[in-house]
Amino acid sequence: MRFSMSGRPRGLTLNILIAASCLALPLCLASTSSYALSEIQREDLPSPVTPPADSDSAAPGATVPMPEAPGSKPSDSGQPADDTDKSEPETPPANGGITSPRADPDAPPPAVVYDLNTLPEPVKRMHGLIIEACRTGDIEKLRPLIGKGDSMTQLSLGDIDGDPITFLKGLSGDGDGQEILAILEEVLSAGYVHVDTGTPQELYVWPYFFALPLDKLDARQRVELFKLVTASDYDDMKQFGAYIFYRVGITPTGQWLFFVAGD
Repeated sequence: MRFSMSGRPRGLTLNILIAASCLALPLCLASTSSYALSEIQREDLPSPVTPPADSDSAAPGATVPMPEAPGSKPSDSGQPADDTDKSEPETPPANGGITSPRADPDAPPPAVVYDLNTLPEPVKRMHGLIIEACRTGDIEKLRPLIGKGDSMTQLSLGDIDGDPITFLKGLSGDGDGQEILAILEEVLSAGYVHVDTGTPQELYVWPYFFALPLDKLDARQRVELFKLVTASDYDDMKQFGAYIFYRVGITPTGQWLFFVAGD
Protein backbone atom coordinates (compact mmCIF):
# COMPACT_ATOMS: atom_id res chain seq x y z
CA MET A 1 0.00 0.00 0.00
CA ARG A 2 1.41 3.44 -0.95
CA PHE A 3 0.44 6.62 0.78
CA SER A 4 1.33 9.81 -1.03
CA MET A 5 2.35 12.88 0.91
CA SER A 6 1.69 15.12 -2.05
CA GLY A 7 -1.39 13.70 -3.71
CA ARG A 8 -3.93 10.90 -3.61
CA PRO A 9 -2.44 7.81 -5.35
CA ARG A 10 -4.78 4.86 -5.21
CA GLY A 11 -7.51 6.88 -3.51
CA LEU A 12 -5.55 7.71 -0.41
CA THR A 13 -4.45 11.06 0.88
CA LEU A 14 -2.25 12.27 3.64
CA ASN A 15 -2.48 15.57 5.39
CA ILE A 16 1.00 15.85 6.81
CA LEU A 17 1.09 19.57 7.38
CA ILE A 18 -2.17 19.67 9.31
CA ALA A 19 -0.46 18.31 12.42
CA ALA A 20 2.41 20.78 12.35
CA SER A 21 0.24 23.83 11.55
CA CYS A 22 -2.01 23.25 14.56
CA LEU A 23 0.46 25.22 16.72
CA ALA A 24 -1.01 28.41 15.33
CA LEU A 25 -4.53 27.51 14.16
CA PRO A 26 -6.43 24.82 16.13
CA LEU A 27 -9.40 25.21 13.78
CA CYS A 28 -7.40 23.41 11.11
CA LEU A 29 -8.14 20.10 12.74
CA ALA A 30 -11.14 19.41 10.58
CA SER A 31 -9.32 20.13 7.34
CA THR A 32 -8.65 17.28 4.94
CA SER A 33 -6.68 19.11 2.26
CA SER A 34 -3.50 17.50 0.97
CA TYR A 35 -0.12 19.14 1.30
CA ALA A 36 3.07 18.43 -0.58
CA LEU A 37 6.29 17.61 1.19
CA SER A 38 7.88 20.66 -0.33
CA GLU A 39 5.55 22.79 1.83
CA ILE A 40 6.96 21.34 5.05
CA GLN A 41 9.67 23.91 5.65
CA ARG A 42 11.14 25.59 8.67
CA GLU A 43 10.26 29.27 8.96
CA ASP A 44 13.04 31.42 7.56
CA LEU A 45 14.42 34.01 9.92
CA PRO A 46 14.50 37.55 8.50
CA SER A 47 17.94 38.91 7.68
CA PRO A 48 19.01 42.12 9.41
CA VAL A 49 18.75 45.25 7.29
CA THR A 50 21.38 48.00 7.27
CA PRO A 51 19.77 51.46 7.24
CA PRO A 52 21.33 54.12 4.98
CA ALA A 53 23.81 56.42 6.70
CA ASP A 54 22.86 60.10 7.05
CA SER A 55 25.66 61.89 5.21
CA ASP A 56 24.73 65.22 6.81
CA SER A 57 24.77 64.14 10.44
CA ALA A 58 27.18 61.18 10.55
CA ALA A 59 30.71 61.90 11.72
CA PRO A 60 33.48 61.33 9.17
CA GLY A 61 34.37 57.62 9.04
CA ALA A 62 31.46 56.67 11.31
CA THR A 63 28.91 54.04 10.37
CA VAL A 64 25.35 53.64 11.47
CA PRO A 65 25.06 50.58 13.82
CA MET A 66 23.00 47.76 12.36
CA PRO A 67 19.70 47.23 14.20
CA GLU A 68 19.22 44.05 16.16
CA ALA A 69 17.47 41.22 14.32
CA PRO A 70 13.92 40.53 15.58
CA GLY A 71 14.00 38.39 18.69
CA SER A 72 17.75 38.86 19.30
CA LYS A 73 19.30 40.20 22.48
CA PRO A 74 21.02 43.57 22.50
CA SER A 75 24.79 43.39 22.11
CA ASP A 76 26.69 44.02 25.33
CA SER A 77 29.79 45.16 23.47
CA GLY A 78 28.04 47.90 21.54
CA GLN A 79 29.13 46.30 18.27
CA PRO A 80 26.74 45.99 15.33
CA ALA A 81 24.50 42.94 15.38
CA ASP A 82 25.63 39.86 13.54
CA ASP A 83 24.69 40.24 9.89
CA THR A 84 25.00 36.55 9.07
CA ASP A 85 22.47 35.51 6.47
CA LYS A 86 19.83 33.46 8.23
CA SER A 87 17.58 32.94 5.24
CA GLU A 88 18.72 29.36 4.60
CA PRO A 89 16.55 26.64 6.21
CA GLU A 90 18.16 24.76 9.04
CA THR A 91 19.19 21.14 8.73
CA PRO A 92 16.99 18.83 10.83
CA PRO A 93 18.74 18.01 14.12
CA ALA A 94 20.07 14.47 14.40
CA ASN A 95 18.73 14.14 17.92
CA GLY A 96 16.29 16.98 18.43
CA GLY A 97 12.81 16.45 19.79
CA ILE A 98 11.86 12.94 20.75
CA THR A 99 9.56 12.70 17.73
CA SER A 100 12.12 14.18 15.33
CA PRO A 101 13.97 12.07 12.76
CA ARG A 102 17.23 10.64 14.15
CA ALA A 103 18.99 10.05 10.82
CA ASP A 104 22.58 11.07 11.62
CA PRO A 105 24.76 10.48 8.53
CA ASP A 106 27.93 10.56 10.65
CA ALA A 107 26.80 7.95 13.16
CA PRO A 108 26.68 4.18 12.65
CA PRO A 109 23.12 3.24 11.65
CA PRO A 110 21.12 1.42 14.31
CA ALA A 111 20.15 -2.19 13.80
CA VAL A 112 16.92 -2.70 11.87
CA VAL A 113 14.78 -5.34 13.56
CA TYR A 114 11.76 -7.22 12.21
CA ASP A 115 11.35 -9.93 14.84
CA LEU A 116 8.64 -8.78 17.25
CA ASN A 117 9.63 -11.51 19.68
CA THR A 118 12.74 -9.52 20.56
CA LEU A 119 10.59 -6.67 21.90
CA PRO A 120 10.05 -6.29 25.65
CA GLU A 121 6.71 -7.78 26.54
CA PRO A 122 4.98 -4.43 27.29
CA VAL A 123 6.10 -3.04 23.92
CA LYS A 124 5.05 -6.19 22.07
CA ARG A 125 1.64 -6.11 23.76
CA MET A 126 0.96 -2.46 22.86
CA HIS A 127 2.13 -3.05 19.28
CA GLY A 128 -0.30 -5.96 18.98
CA LEU A 129 -3.20 -4.01 20.47
CA ILE A 130 -2.72 -1.15 18.01
CA ILE A 131 -2.54 -3.53 15.04
CA GLU A 132 -5.67 -5.33 16.24
CA ALA A 133 -7.55 -2.04 16.59
CA CYS A 134 -6.52 -0.96 13.09
CA ARG A 135 -7.80 -4.16 11.53
CA THR A 136 -11.28 -3.69 12.99
CA GLY A 137 -11.78 -0.63 10.79
CA ASP A 138 -13.27 1.21 13.77
CA ILE A 139 -11.07 4.12 14.80
CA GLU A 140 -12.86 4.30 18.16
CA LYS A 141 -10.93 1.14 19.10
CA LEU A 142 -7.82 3.34 19.39
CA ARG A 143 -9.34 5.52 22.11
CA PRO A 144 -8.36 3.40 25.15
CA LEU A 145 -4.85 2.94 23.70
CA ILE A 146 -4.36 6.67 23.13
CA GLY A 147 -5.36 7.44 26.69
CA LYS A 148 -5.87 10.93 28.04
CA GLY A 149 -4.28 13.62 30.15
CA ASP A 150 -0.52 13.78 30.54
CA SER A 151 -0.09 10.20 29.32
CA MET A 152 -2.09 10.68 26.11
CA THR A 153 -0.40 9.65 22.86
CA GLN A 154 1.03 12.64 20.98
CA LEU A 155 -0.85 12.90 17.69
CA SER A 156 0.51 16.22 16.44
CA LEU A 157 3.76 18.16 16.56
CA GLY A 158 1.66 20.93 18.09
CA ASP A 159 -1.16 20.91 20.58
CA ILE A 160 -4.51 19.56 19.49
CA ASP A 161 -7.76 21.08 20.62
CA GLY A 162 -10.60 18.73 21.32
CA ASP A 163 -11.19 15.01 21.01
CA PRO A 164 -8.21 12.95 19.73
CA ILE A 165 -10.37 10.56 17.71
CA THR A 166 -12.09 13.50 16.00
CA PHE A 167 -8.63 14.87 15.25
CA LEU A 168 -7.53 11.60 13.64
CA LYS A 169 -10.70 11.47 11.56
CA GLY A 170 -9.84 14.96 10.34
CA LEU A 171 -6.47 13.69 9.12
CA SER A 172 -8.09 10.81 7.28
CA GLY A 173 -9.12 11.45 3.69
CA ASP A 174 -12.27 9.34 4.00
CA GLY A 175 -13.51 11.23 7.05
CA ASP A 176 -14.22 8.09 9.08
CA GLY A 177 -10.63 7.22 9.95
CA GLN A 178 -10.09 4.13 7.81
CA GLU A 179 -7.27 5.74 5.83
CA ILE A 180 -5.38 6.76 8.95
CA LEU A 181 -5.90 3.25 10.38
CA ALA A 182 -4.39 1.79 7.20
CA ILE A 183 -1.38 4.09 7.48
CA LEU A 184 -0.90 3.23 11.14
CA GLU A 185 -1.04 -0.50 10.46
CA GLU A 186 1.39 -0.20 7.53
CA VAL A 187 3.86 1.80 9.64
CA LEU A 188 3.75 -0.80 12.41
CA SER A 189 4.27 -3.60 9.88
CA ALA A 190 7.68 -2.22 8.90
CA GLY A 191 10.94 -2.93 10.67
CA TYR A 192 11.76 -0.94 13.78
CA VAL A 193 14.74 0.57 15.58
CA HIS A 194 15.65 0.72 19.25
CA VAL A 195 17.01 4.21 20.01
CA ASP A 196 18.51 6.03 23.01
CA THR A 197 19.08 2.76 24.85
CA GLY A 198 19.64 3.17 28.56
CA THR A 199 18.45 6.78 28.67
CA PRO A 200 15.14 8.35 29.77
CA GLN A 201 14.39 8.85 26.05
CA GLU A 202 14.71 5.14 25.20
CA LEU A 203 12.22 4.19 22.51
CA TYR A 204 11.15 1.58 19.99
CA VAL A 205 10.25 3.40 16.78
CA TRP A 206 8.47 2.30 13.59
CA PRO A 207 9.36 2.51 10.75
CA TYR A 208 13.14 2.18 10.88
CA PHE A 209 13.55 4.95 8.28
CA PHE A 210 13.17 7.26 11.29
CA ALA A 211 16.82 6.62 12.13
CA LEU A 212 18.46 5.90 8.75
CA PRO A 213 19.76 8.43 6.21
CA LEU A 214 17.50 8.05 3.20
CA ASP A 215 20.35 8.36 0.70
CA LYS A 216 21.96 5.26 2.21
CA LEU A 217 18.98 2.94 1.83
CA ASP A 218 19.65 -0.10 -0.31
CA ALA A 219 17.31 -1.33 -3.06
CA ARG A 220 15.39 -3.69 -0.75
CA GLN A 221 14.89 -0.95 1.84
CA ARG A 222 13.64 1.48 -0.80
CA VAL A 223 11.01 -1.08 -1.81
CA GLU A 224 9.88 -1.17 1.82
CA LEU A 225 9.80 2.63 1.93
CA PHE A 226 7.64 2.76 -1.21
CA LYS A 227 4.99 0.77 0.63
CA LEU A 228 4.50 3.95 2.68
CA VAL A 229 5.29 6.82 0.30
CA THR A 230 5.64 7.48 -3.41
CA ALA A 231 8.90 7.89 -5.32
CA SER A 232 8.32 11.63 -5.62
CA ASP A 233 7.78 11.84 -1.85
CA TYR A 234 11.06 9.98 -1.42
CA ASP A 235 12.87 12.55 -3.56
CA ASP A 236 11.32 15.38 -1.55
CA MET A 237 12.37 13.80 1.73
CA LYS A 238 15.93 13.30 0.48
CA GLN A 239 16.10 17.02 -0.24
CA PHE A 240 14.73 17.73 3.22
CA GLY A 241 17.29 15.38 4.73
CA ALA A 242 15.17 12.92 6.68
CA TYR A 243 12.11 10.66 6.74
CA ILE A 244 9.20 12.84 7.85
CA PHE A 245 6.20 10.63 7.14
CA TYR A 246 4.21 8.98 9.94
CA ARG A 247 6.14 7.25 12.73
CA VAL A 248 5.17 5.50 15.95
CA GLY A 249 7.10 5.50 19.22
CA ILE A 250 6.52 3.12 22.13
CA THR A 251 8.42 3.29 25.41
CA PRO A 252 10.01 0.19 27.02
CA THR A 253 7.14 0.21 29.54
CA GLY A 254 4.57 -0.11 26.74
CA GLN A 255 3.32 3.48 26.58
CA TRP A 256 2.27 4.53 23.09
CA LEU A 257 4.17 7.81 23.08
CA PHE A 258 3.50 9.29 19.65
CA PHE A 259 2.00 8.87 16.20
CA VAL A 260 3.00 11.94 14.20
CA ALA A 261 4.17 13.16 10.79
CA GLY A 262 6.12 16.21 9.69
CA ASP A 263 9.05 17.97 11.33
